[in-house]
Amino acid sequence: MHEMTRSRRISSACIRVWWDGWMRAAVFPALSVVLTCAVFATGCGTQDGAGGGKAAVSEGSALPGDPDDLARDGVRITGMTGWSRQETPPVISAEFEVTNRESEPFTYTITFDGLSGHGEVVENTKQTVPEVGPGRTVGRTVRLVGSSPDGRGRVRIAEVRRVPAAEAPAESGPCPPSGVRLTADDGDAAMGLRVVGLRLTNCGTRAYRLNGFPLLELLDENRKPAPAVKVVKGGGGIATVAGFDAPARPVVLEPGQTARAGLMWRNTTDAGGTAVNVPYVRVKAKPGAPPVMVTPELDLGTTGKLAVSSWRKDPAR
Repeated sequence: MHEMTRSRRISSACIRVWWDGWMRAAVFPALSVVLTCAVFATGCGTQDGAGGGKAAVSEGSALPGDPDDLARDGVRITGMTGWSRQETPPVISAEFEVTNRESEPFTYTITFDGLSGHGEVVENTKQTVPEVGPGRTVGRTVRLVGSSPDGRGRVRIAEVRRVPAAEAPAESGPCPPSGVRLTADDGDAAMGLRVVGLRLTNCGTRAYRLNGFPLLELLDENRKPAPAVKVVKGGGGIATVAGFDAPARPVVLEPGQTARAGLMWRNTTDAGGTAVNVPYVRVKAKPGAPPVMVTPELDLGTTGKLAVSSWRKDPAR
């Protein structure tokens, strides 16, 4: 068996420290893992129609790059600049359009790569375009901050994810009608072991009660039920991670309080097997709760198994 590659790699021990610290940081701050990251990428633009700002290479000119890099899943780059050295650090930008060809509003999350003149990835960023109505086209501008030794380069669309606007995670803004915000983090990976955290925060005015595990529906690229994958409660023999096998207990979240759960799997592929990738997961906090569709990018290999932990309340600060 072999392990499929992924851009982020840390030790298995760090996965366990990350999970334990993620669940317990509020009560044991001295033991929590502090990861300091420089944020180099930003997205901007709010208007409908054409994006703002004059591009060095605009629509009507030949845009650099493979056509598949310039248009994907309803997203199209319409203009771009090269790496500008008039700003420090240098900036590259692209104007793009999002067209919703579905019959309901969708929220789009697009990953853009900023490339050097030699085609190497210099920087990347994600930009979310919320609630694009059916048949509508919305224009935006994305800016990536980095550097390119030769000053040349281009922007490409690396990935597009779209979820029904009614099920999109509400990471900010008004509190959803359900009274809770349910989101997923970017997770961590180590030698084939993956862990992604789910966070549920009571942003409403009444207590919110849980007693069990998140309910999961695994979905493929087309948001249809994924091939048979066994969802197990607790670690399920995938790995021993502190707290992951804790039994479900009643949890009461008062306004402002948070509970967490986790998803865990291994990306192991047997020779001759067909790897299963699950980009979308529809999550319900409990039976009867409205669904939220997150994009944890489950690269399950040929294991056919996903573990989920029970909800655990964050200790009071």
